[in-house]
Amino acid sequence: MRGAGVLATARKHLQIQYAVAAILPAPLGAVCQVGKLENQCLHLVVPSAAHAAKMRQLAPRIARTLADQGWNLNEIAVKVQAGLPKPGARQPRPPTEAQPLGDTALGAFETLQGNLRPGPLADAVAKLLKHHKSS
Repeated sequence: MRGAGVLATARKHLQIQYAVAAILPAPLGAVCQVGKLENQCLHLVVPSAAHAAKMRQLAPRIARTLADQGWNLNEIAVKVQAGLPKPGARQPRPPTEAQPLGDTALGAFETLQGNLRPGPLADAVAKLLKHHKSS
């Protein structure tokens, strides 16, 4: 059961990470990371004092926007952490919510596969079917 709690916390942190990044100017959003969320206080971590100064200026706007989005926050704290990636580092992709294909969809792809000529599309459909049948 503990794993489910950890997973829920990680999802929550990712959700608020993307919400904060969407509020901030792109260069600042790329380097700002959620440290933790506890007692209605969001702790944000940035790589330098210059970033921290700008974040503290934007903190009221961030808190207001997040509250409007349904986040229960009263305070935003900013901390400098020197080991964070510098601007230009790649931002992680948002998690995808993949849905397994149902029997109807799989049947449609099997029919399609039977009607395709050999080539890249036929190969892709075969790969899709193989993947979803083994799941």
